Amino acid sequence: MSEREKIISEAHRYLILNILDEVNPVVVSEAKGTVIRDIDGREYIDLFSGIAVMNIGYSRDEIVEAVTQQIKRYAHISYYYYVPVLVELAKKLASIMPSKKLTKSFFGNSGAEANECALKLARKYTKRYEFIALAPSFHGRTLATLSVTGQGGRKRGIGPLLPGVIFVPAPYCYRSRFADDEEECGKVYVEIARDLVREASTSSVAALIVEPVLGEPGIIPLPKNYLRIFKEEILDKYDALLIVDEIQTGLGRTGRIFGIEHFNVEPDIVTTAKALGGGLPIGACTTTEEIASSFEPGDHFSTFGGNPVSAAAAIKTIDIILREELHKKAWEKGIYVMKRLEELKQRHRVIGDVRGLGLMIGVELVRDEKKTPATHEAKRVKSLMREFGFLVGVGGIYGNVIRLQPPLVISYEKLDKAIEALDKALELVER
Repeated sequence: MSEREKIISEAHRYLILNILDEVNPVVVSEAKGTVIRDIDGREYIDLFSGIAVMNIGYSRDEIVEAVTQQIKRYAHISYYYYVPVLVELAKKLASIMPSKKLTKSFFGNSGAEANECALKLARKYTKRYEFIALAPSFHGRTLATLSVTGQGGRKRGIGPLLPGVIFVPAPYCYRSRFADDEEECGKVYVEIARDLVREASTSSVAALIVEPVLGEPGIIPLPKNYLRIFKEEILDKYDALLIVDEIQTGLGRTGRIFGIEHFNVEPDIVTTAKALGGGLPIGACTTTEEIASSFEPGDHFSTFGGNPVSAAAAIKTIDIILREELHKKAWEKGIYVMKRLEELKQRHRVIGDVRGLGLMIGVELVRDEKKTPATHEAKRVKSLMREFGFLVGVGGIYGNVIRLQPPLVISYEKLDKAIEALDKALELVER
C-alpha cells in the first residue's frame, strides 16, 4: 500500500467523513501562495481558497513569523485577563469597519460562533425574539445558526430548531422573472418580504441576518438596492437591527473590505471569520457600544475565543490586505475574470449565468433553456478541473454552481490558465 493509499484508508477509518458528498482525492503535503502540492508532488492551483479563507495566500512569511513569536510568549490565556494582542486586533478591526459606530468586538473561533454571538446580542438588546432570514441562506451549522439558515436540506433529522424565524425568499434574480432587471428584482423581493413579515410576525422582530452575497447557496449577489429598501420599509418599521454576515464576503473578497460597502446601508452588527485569521481559526462579532453593553456577566463566553496566536495572525492578515490593497486588486481581477467568463458563456450552452462581486464568482450550469440544474455536469467539471491541476468548489442549492473564490493574490497568468482549463472542461462535458 502506498503512502497515499494508507492515509486515505486511515482517514476513512478514523474521521467522520460521511458529512461530505465527496472528499477530493488530494493528499495535501504543503501549500504556498496559490498552490497546493500533494504527497506525490502534483501541484494544484487553488481556486477555492480553502472555502474562501486564504485571501492572502498560503504560508505567508509574515503570518508564520507572527504566529511563531506569539506562541513563544503564550498560546492561550482566556478572556479572564487583558491580552495586548487581542486589544490590538479589536482596535484594528474597528478601524476598518464599514461604520465608525462599530467599535466593540467579541472573538470566537469560527463564523458560526460569530453569528451565534450576533443573534444573542440582537435578542438581548432589542428584547425581542424574531429573526428574518433569507431562503436560501447559510449562516452556520450550530443549532442556532441552522435555525436562521434557509435551506431545509441542511436541517434534516436535526430539529426541532429555534422558533421565531421568518424566512423570506432571496432575490435570486437569475431564477426569477426579473433576470434582466436587477433594480426591479430588488424592489419586488422587498415587497414580498414586507408582506410575509407583516403576516407572519408577532411584531417582535429583533433583526435581519443576511450575507451581501449568498455564498454557499450559489454565489448570489443581492441587488444593489435590496438592503437599502429592506431597511427603510421593514427593519426601520419594526425598529429591528441589521446583522451582516461577512464571513465569506469580508476582508477584501468582493472588491471592498466588506461586502456591505457595495450596498449603501449601515449595519448594526458585522460578523467575520474565514479570511480573518490568515488560515488560523478565529471569528469576530463586531457591533456598537450601545448594543454591546446589553450583554451582562454570564451571557456569553468562549474558552478559546480570542486565542492570542490566531489574533496575531489576524493582525498581520489585515495589515497585508491594506498594504497590498488586495480588495482593490480583487475588484480589478474580478472584472477581468467575469469578462472572460461571459465570453465562455457565449460558446458554452451549459453556462446559464455568470455572477459575483470581486473574486467571489459563481458559474451556474444548466441543461436547457428551462434552466434545469446541471448538477451532474457541475460535478464532472470539478473533477476535470482537478485533473487539469485546478481546485474549484461546487455549490448552490441545486449543486450546479462552479464556485471560483481564489486567493486575492492570484496572478493574471494563473487566472488565464484557469479559464482556459474551464473552457476545456466545459467542452468535454458538453460532448
